[in-house]
Parts: sequence; C-alpha cells; structure tokens
Amino acid sequence: MSANPFTQLIFDLFILSAIIISAYTVNFYYLAFLSRRRKGVIPTVDLGTPSVTIQLPIYNEKYVAKRLVDAVCNLDYPKDQLNIMVLDDSDDDTVQLLESVVNDYKKQGFQIEHIRRGTRKGYKAGALKYAMEITTSEYVAIFDADFIPPTSFLKQAIPHFSKPNIGLIQCRWGHVNENYSTITQVQALSLDFHFLIEQKAKSNSHLFMNFNGTAGIWRRDCIEDAGGWHTATLVEDLDLSYRAQMKGWKCVFLPDIVVDAELPAQMNGAKRQQYRWAKGSIQCATKLLFDIVVKRKVAIEAKIQAFIQLTRHIVFPLILIQFLTLPILLAGQVNLYVVSFLPVITLATYLAMGPGAYILIMQSMYGKSWKSKMKIMPALLIYNAGMSVNNTVAVFDAVLGKKNEFLRTPKYGLISKDDDWKDKAYNLPFTQTTLLEIFFGVYGIMGIFIAIFSNNPIFVPIIALQTIGFFFIAYLSISHTRFRRNKSKNAIPLTKKEKTANNIYKLAMLGIVAIIVFGGYMAISGYNTEIYPLDRIRGNLDGIVGSSDPNVIRDHLVAIQTDLDVVMVNLPETIDADGKLIAKNPVWIFSTESTNFLRIQNNIDTMITSVNDISSISKDNPAYHTAMLDINDRAEILKINIMDATQYMYISPANMVMSVVWVAAIIGIFAVLKRKRTQLKKSDLSPNIALETV
Repeated sequence: MSANPFTQLIFDLFILSAIIISAYTVNFYYLAFLSRRRKGVIPTVDLGTPSVTIQLPIYNEKYVAKRLVDAVCNLDYPKDQLNIMVLDDSDDDTVQLLESVVNDYKKQGFQIEHIRRGTRKGYKAGALKYAMEITTSEYVAIFDADFIPPTSFLKQAIPHFSKPNIGLIQCRWGHVNENYSTITQVQALSLDFHFLIEQKAKSNSHLFMNFNGTAGIWRRDCIEDAGGWHTATLVEDLDLSYRAQMKGWKCVFLPDIVVDAELPAQMNGAKRQQYRWAKGSIQCATKLLFDIVVKRKVAIEAKIQAFIQLTRHIVFPLILIQFLTLPILLAGQVNLYVVSFLPVITLATYLAMGPGAYILIMQSMYGKSWKSKMKIMPALLIYNAGMSVNNTVAVFDAVLGKKNEFLRTPKYGLISKDDDWKDKAYNLPFTQTTLLEIFFGVYGIMGIFIAIFSNNPIFVPIIALQTIGFFFIAYLSISHTRFRRNKSKNAIPLTKKEKTANNIYKLAMLGIVAIIVFGGYMAISGYNTEIYPLDRIRGNLDGIVGSSDPNVIRDHLVAIQTDLDVVMVNLPETIDADGKLIAKNPVWIFSTESTNFLRIQNNIDTMITSVNDISSISKDNPAYHTAMLDINDRAEILKINIMDATQYMYISPANMVMSVVWVAAIIGIFAVLKRKRTQLKKSDLSPNIALETV
C-alpha cells in the first residue's frame, strides 16, 4: 500500500471500523450460544391473585386505544384485585373515545380510571412517574397502546415472581400484522432475534437484561428502590431496568408468554421508532456506564455486556464510514482481500460473518419453520443497511446532546392485509434524513463502478447491498408520505390552493427522480473522463514493467500519453512569477511534486526517448540493460504517483461544486415540500392533532 498519509488515514478508519463491527457481530453470536446452552426452567410459585395495577400510557392513539382497553378488561383476573389506569395525555379525539370506553367499563364493575395530567411533561416516562404516586398495588403491569395482552397473561406471568429479588417479568412480543408487508416482516424477524437470542441469553444468566417498555410486570418495590421513572432519556424502560439490576434486582424473560402488538407499517413511523431506540440507548450509555463500571457487585462479564448493549448503535456510523471509505481505497488500488491471492475468500468471509451464521441461529429459533423465515433474511439485510443513515443521525444527536422530544410511533389498528393506513390521521412525512439516504445511494452507484473498473468486482455485492438499502428506505419514505384528506363519501372537495399544492408535490417527486438520474449520469461521466483514464494508465505501466520489448513498451507509453492528455485538461494549474506553467496537480491544497501531472508527463516523454534510443541497440549491450532498468524503475514510481493522485480526483474543486449544487437542488425541493405540508396540514389531520416530525 502507498505510504500516502491520506490513503493511510482512510485505510486505518476502514480497518478500525471493520474490527469494531466484527466485535459486536461476534458478541451477538456469543449470546446466541448462551441462549442455546443455558435452558434452565424458570421456577414458579402459587402467589394466588395479588393486587395488580395495569398502567396504559396513551397519546393520540384513536385507532388502537379501545382495542387495548378491551383486551385488558378481558383478562382472566378478579376485578377486585385489578386496577386499571388509562394514562391519557392525548390532545385529539382519543380523549373522548377513552372517556366513553372507561365509563362503560366502570358501569360493569371494573376498577378503571381515565387519568389526565393536563401536561405532557416527561412524555411516557412522566405519565408513568405520575401514576406511581397513586399506585398501591404490589405489582404493576404496563402495556403500550398497540398491544393486545392474552386473557391468561396475568395468571401465567405472576407465578414467575418466585424469588423476592425478581423485580421484572418481561414477556415476548408477538406480531399481529407480521405478514402485512415486507417492512413488517423484517421488523418481526429483527425483534425475534432480540427476544429469542439476546433477552433469552441474558435472562438465563447474570447479564443485564432490559425492559422493553411494554408487555411486562414490575414489582412496585423494585421500581421505587431503583429510583422510579426518570425522564432524562428517550428510553425510560432501558434506564429503569439497568438501575434496578445495579441495585441487585433480577429481570426475567418469559419466551412462552407472547403478547401480540402492531408493527409500524409506514416507513416514516418505523424510522422514527428506530431513531428513538438508537438515540435513547446512547443517552443511557452516557448516563449509566460509569456507574456500572465502578459498581463492585457487578460481574466483569455483565459490565462488558452492558457496555455492548448500551453502545451497540455506534455500529451504524461505522457502517457508513466503511461504505464511504471502501470506494476510495479501491480507487487507490489498496489490497483489501482477506487472502491476497484468493479474492473469493473475502466474499466468503463476509457471508460467513453474516447470513451464513444467521442460518444456524434461525434453525434453533424457529425449528421446522426456519426456511420460511429465512426467505425474509435478504430483505432484513437490505432494511438494516438502509436504516444505518437514520440511526447514525440518532447517534450523533445523542452524542451532541440534542434536546429530547418523545415522538411516539403512530399505529393504525392494522391486522389483515386489507387494512389501510394511508388515508388515516397521524401519517408522517419524510424528513431531511431522506436526503442523506439518497446521497449515499448515489455514492454507492459510483462505488460499484469503481469496484468494477479497479478490477475488484468481488466487492460489488457488498456495496450493492447497502446501495439498494439506501434507495429502498428513501423510496418508501417518500412514497409513504401522504398529504391528502381522508377518502370518504362525505369528504370536502379540495380547494384550488390544495390542488395546486398537490401538483407541486407531484412535480417535486419528479424533480427528486430527475436529480438522482442526473447525479448518476454526472458521476459516471466524471468517472469515465477523470478516473478511468488513470486506471488505464496503471494498467499500461504494469505492461511496461512486465515487458522487455521496446516496441511493446513504446505502445504502452503512447497510450499513457493519450490518457494523460484527457486527464490534464481540467487539472488546476500553477504558474510561476514569470508566467511559466510549472504544475498541474489534482491536490489543490498542500500539494506535493509526486502528484504533479506535468512532471509525470515529462517522465513519460523521457521514457519514450529512452525506448527510441535503445531500439537500435543490441540486447547484449550494457547500455540496453541500463536503459531498461531505468524505464522499469520509472514505471514503478509512476504507478505509485498515479495511485496517490487518483483519490484526490474525487474531491476536485469541480466535483465539490457539483456536489454542492446537487445537494442544494434537493434541499430546494425539500423546502417546496415543507411549504406544501404547511398548506395542507389542516386537511391531513383532525383539528387537534399536531403534525410531528423528527
């Protein structure tokens, strides 16, 4: 590899990212091993029917709120031992809906209260904290609005509080709408990995396990001993469960008790949920890691796993770093093969570290049905790759201390494929993150061409997988955006202004497509005129080194001259005080003589002169051998010079200006869409609903 400092820095970033990503990946496989090796049966005791308070934190959930209350009131548990708190912070017609439902169940003898704080301070954590002040039951169960607990939930779960140090029982999430669409299927598979591998492994060991925010039961004493609900992070569930375990409480996961829930069907909703989880985890890492590390009673392995759990979302920025640096390294002819003489081993290693190992894990998770689940695996890989931009933004927001706002994931009461969400309230528009996803997608197309033209096609599938992921997420983010009134027989016709805004929206969508196509064309055209000629030059220099025939060498040198003429046309020029051209260098700041194409051209001219001089000399003449050695030495040096210069061709002033123009054009389109969103805001949502954006 060249000793160029820029190349070395990029290479170091790439390798460091690969090492860290591999470490997190191997840790997941370690947890998979633990989840299979430790299969201890969780004991139960007959606790009778102790008093239980069920807390239902709800905010603007008019499509699923009644379904939740109905399911809770249908639990097979004595009414006099069951207290139901509907913690309603809504500011839309969910309030009236819940008030009616609660009054109906009160008349039936249920101990149920419709609790309104009058504020959203602290969001979900604030509502739970408020409720704990008036909770007297021994146990507290929590369900989010989109969950549907089975009738036997309490009678199945309560007996597992078999030891006084068990503070939390977490049950597995089911997926009521798993087969609704591809994105619900991949989310279901991802959540199954979390519950059946990570939660199972940690529950059956001394490792820290997290509460998932819903479908769980707390011992009230545990909540109070751990300090209660805190509002400092976006993941109050993770925060409380870790503080409880630091106090010596045990959290238990029950994989056999499944509570169905609704998965986000709208891409923008799924991205919001992923954003909240990623940002909240990093916030908890900042808040809790130091205390965990210095806590003497916490085992070393538990500390290590806690660090990994809380910081695992840093993998997403590292994935983007690898994605950005890989094409640069390939263009610089840096050898990235695991085994240099067997490039296919590189791809095999990637497959073994990813999909290959997951096959074995899924066989243990799903038994005989693993093959049907395996069909979703390629989509999950694409989904996770595309989500890396969204989650990277979340990580940086957490690190930079961006202000918290708990933005809940909208749910629509979807169960069958015939259910529709597109014309309902709560629909989310795509955000500025989509701009970044489009950028990375276009960059990926460039990376694919670089991999092909640099004779590294083995990396094409790796780059293509992520590129498809970025475009997939961006496409669904845009196509899932709706700015229309609900379709119904009584719908009010659109006004002239609204029709104009809709037309602007359609034109903006066409504009985004046009900009992507134009950006791709410019990238390919620029590569063909600026980068590919350098690849050909390196190939001809290789031909010179491998030849001893003056005529063949001359042909290679003439071809190099032709390509140099193409490359040098647009290179920045340096003129001395006398007006003489002294350099043409792609390195426009802190340039060195090694990448001066004027010097490279002079070297080629010198080599041509030498070849012409020795053409008439006998090969036995010492002068012939001296000249050939000089030509070979010059060719080797020029190869290094060309490799050093190649990476700077990507960041030339012209390319940077074009990139700025490209980004500015898309930002302009976003501005148009923002204005359109403002115009149709009242038409999209009911009067009391505020449109939420990340």
